[in-house]
Amino acid sequence: MRSAHRIRLSLALLSALAFTGCLDDDNGSGDDTSTGRLNFNGFNGLTYQTASQAGTTNAAGEFRYYPGETLEFRVGDLPLISGVPARKYVTLLEFFETTRAALQTPMVDDEGLTTHTLTEQRVLENATLMNLTRFLMLLNWSESIPEGEGIDIRKRVISQLNAALPNLTGPIDFTVSESQFTAINPTPSPANQLLAAICFYPQDDELCEEPPTQTEIDNAPPRPEDADERDPDIEYKEDLEAKKERIEGSVRSMEDTSTDDAQTYLTRELKAISTVVANRYYLDDDVASYPASDTAIQQVAVRRIGGGLALAELEAVSTRPQDVPVHSADWQSARVEYFVAGPSGGESELLMSFRPENTYRWVRKQLRVIIR
Repeated sequence: MRSAHRIRLSLALLSALAFTGCLDDDNGSGDDTSTGRLNFNGFNGLTYQTASQAGTTNAAGEFRYYPGETLEFRVGDLPLISGVPARKYVTLLEFFETTRAALQTPMVDDEGLTTHTLTEQRVLENATLMNLTRFLMLLNWSESIPEGEGIDIRKRVISQLNAALPNLTGPIDFTVSESQFTAINPTPSPANQLLAAICFYPQDDELCEEPPTQTEIDNAPPRPEDADERDPDIEYKEDLEAKKERIEGSVRSMEDTSTDDAQTYLTRELKAISTVVANRYYLDDDVASYPASDTAIQQVAVRRIGGGLALAELEAVSTRPQDVPVHSADWQSARVEYFVAGPSGGESELLMSFRPENTYRWVRKQLRVIIR
């Protein structure tokens, strides 16, 4: 039975390795810097700078850094944030000091174990974070960001953004209230002014032209009812009205992406990162079986693919403590001790939650214990 279990465990490890792939490799550039990643599904087009490195995030959202450095991000000439700790994964939740600090206070779930996911959902209610996220989502080349895709801020968008910045009535301030940041009337907010100045289509597309003025529309001849009498070289009143409607309808505003949209997008990114982090860890047993007469202290250990295991915290609970109590949980040795106390035929799940060093994220694993 133990041999078969080890075969199954090996297959699980191979699967996890295939999933995480090169994400475990911090050094892919031939130097001793590390590769970080902004979000999970990519974030193209942001300019970044650390004390030693500078560049633009690629389609995977990658940046280079030395451990201990902080990041500054800009989109074109527009500063976004500075002082963000550089690490393997950075999300927009870590852009601001208040949200970054909030992530360090985990919550307890219904099973009585510490988790970061509830904290992340609470942080997603931060108005400044939502203003920033909605704004960056609207700079994406396409109007929507399907699941599994990242944000793509193209050079054409950045060049238009840079040209429009000096003409705004005020700075882009993510810390103002949602109503101020998304205002349209009586005066559009700076964020909406900037979005209105950007055409998210090829330069020669009709939608990038100035819309016909009302004077031009009023002076245009009406379209003849008889199609044979229409001149293809003349833009009639109806044509200009339709063109004006198309061009104005293509202009983006903050109303085009809601807070719910932003929270959904960020939740997908956070879940994907948590999954990759969790897949790097496993238990040296996933099923254990003991006779009811064996009441000796047993143990299960946390392992990390590739080694280098270092935990900051570890806790464990039993779903049926009357059958299988937890004796101890030690983060330093990454081991949980337990023993059998129930009758033959009983069983329990040992649920373990642990936090690796250098992350606020907690990983959840479980061991099934059968009493025979």
